[in-house]
Amino acid sequence: MSKSFKLTLFSLSLQAKMSRPVQARRLEGIDKNIWVEFVKLATTYSKVNLGQGFPDFPAPDFLTEALTRVVSGGNHMLHQYTRAFGHPPLVKVLAQLFEKLLGRDLDPMTNVMVTVGAYQALFCCFQALVDEGDEVIIIEPFFDCYEPMVKMAGGTPVFVPLRPNPPKGGKLMSSADWQLDPTELASKFSERTKAIILNSPNNPLGKVFSCEELGLIAELCVKHDVLCISDEVYEWLVYDGKQHIRIASLQGMWDRTVIVGSAGKTFSATGWKVGWVVGPDRLLQHLRTVHQNSVYHCATIAQEAVAQGFQRELTLYGKPESYFVQLPKELQRKRDWLIQSLNAVGMKPIIPEGTYFLVADISPFKSDVPDVPNSDEPYDYRFVKWMVKNKGLAAIPLSAFYSEAHKNNYTNFIRFCFAKEDTTLKAANDILQKWKQEKTSS
Repeated sequence: MSKSFKLTLFSLSLQAKMSRPVQARRLEGIDKNIWVEFVKLATTYSKVNLGQGFPDFPAPDFLTEALTRVVSGGNHMLHQYTRAFGHPPLVKVLAQLFEKLLGRDLDPMTNVMVTVGAYQALFCCFQALVDEGDEVIIIEPFFDCYEPMVKMAGGTPVFVPLRPNPPKGGKLMSSADWQLDPTELASKFSERTKAIILNSPNNPLGKVFSCEELGLIAELCVKHDVLCISDEVYEWLVYDGKQHIRIASLQGMWDRTVIVGSAGKTFSATGWKVGWVVGPDRLLQHLRTVHQNSVYHCATIAQEAVAQGFQRELTLYGKPESYFVQLPKELQRKRDWLIQSLNAVGMKPIIPEGTYFLVADISPFKSDVPDVPNSDEPYDYRFVKWMVKNKGLAAIPLSAFYSEAHKNNYTNFIRFCFAKEDTTLKAANDILQKWKQEKTSS
């Protein structure tokens, strides 16, 4: 091969390199993810990880036994495709359950759709219902995927924060003390508003919205003809006698609400990735279009096992032996244990009414964490990194659940997950007790 020919090939190879941007515009500004950085930190340094929101205790025996039966049973068709929008036994039992919960008749084929976890359910909602220029109201603090998913759909997030109202008399704050300002909320609705995202019980705060708060949201949705995407994945995890109220059951809301649910949170099996949406056909028909042109189909075996789990719970509905009754009692005990441990070391826990999560005020520790010169990193980020490296305890900074405009107002809080084995919580308590001794002796 001649030298001139080689030079020609080299010149052509340079020209062949793409000069135009390869990244789609919809991805601009949403590439960062809190979990990538903090999961790596926890894996590297932590002795106890109370950061990520998943249980480290087993799923219930009846569920794993159902999966074993499905896998080893004689129905070989359960290893093949099932109905794209949901395995018939699963959508049927979900329709039966939600008929009880909502007090209305449901068609399992048009009012229920199964998704790859609640995450895909949310993605389908935003892609199917939000258009370029639409505004979507997000209540802060919010589960972190809401904002990028709205932006990917071409929508504009509009944020409204829950504002803390500390109780008097030195009492610990509750998640109920974080409230919407009715005037501020109403001001966010306009002719451009397409939807509002409601997350009750709320991750990360653990707030369970009251009937009065839901009524206010419902009134504004009806007045402005706005949709409601209601993320209710923690619907069975409410404590202290609180009640989870489904906004779709309020007057005027069924026809404009999509309910998002999760078998992972319901049955403590987050890795199964079985979720669903429940709502009117006029909305779900558009979600089905997104689903059939993206994921198309969810794992048949997992759907069959979840269907059997729900069939058991439907039979035991309201009875003491129901998993839906037993699990929140057990998690409330774990919650109270972690509250006591955090309170002892000097943090100020905010008592959650629901979910896996507990937020704690870390403002008394300002002097413990050294400043980083010329850093614009929020205090809660620095605190969590310092805590995992120096104490071996992992958590998540609360400001990660806020918009850029508001996150600097909430940098004195961090989030813990208490849905853990007692041995894990004891190890966390041991770390906190040692920390307390060090603080006392210093």
